[in-house]
Amino acid sequence: MSDDLGGPVAEGGGKGGAPRRLGRVERREQILDSAVRALVRRGGFAATNIDDVAAESGVTRMILYRHFDSKEDLFRAVLERAGERLHAATTLDGGIGEHSVPGMLSWAAADPDGFRLLFHHAARDPDYRGEIDELRAALTGTLSTHLGDAAVGPAWSDWAASLATTMTIEAIMAWLDAGQPDPELAAERVMGVIDGVFRSVGAA
Repeated sequence: MSDDLGGPVAEGGGKGGAPRRLGRVERREQILDSAVRALVRRGGFAATNIDDVAAESGVTRMILYRHFDSKEDLFRAVLERAGERLHAATTLDGGIGEHSVPGMLSWAAADPDGFRLLFHHAARDPDYRGEIDELRAALTGTLSTHLGDAAVGPAWSDWAASLATTMTIEAIMAWLDAGQPDPELAAERVMGVIDGVFRSVGAA
């Protein structure tokens, strides 16, 4: 169902059970959600156009352009929101720790398309790879600082942090691809992989 501007409306919520028109913030979030689905379904940024997102959203191009100036603006907003959600899932009081891997896993389980968008599609796209490289570098840098003097030396600390970041992302991606088996055990098993890296440099 669409409102009189060409966009979908939420079912229920109005007087007498009438459909409720989405507000601007809700509409924007709905478009972003649809854009993530379209991007993953179509195979990435280069393969997805504004009409694909409009069709997935159930809105017109006109509605999309009321919220985003361009395809580029929309896709940047998609990436920014996914990055913010990743940050919120992995940090506590501004830092990472034992909560970070379970947090990343929980976010990936709740939003597998968002996770794949960041670490598969964007990471391989020349127009967006820079942002993901910066994100990975920030995760690695924070983890390296977290290891501190526990490792055998700064070079090995950096190596372990970089490897642990890569292995965490790939382990979660493989878990999603496997259909999210045994979710109550997944964080423990991913952490076991990371602990092996830390033990190799004397940091666990």
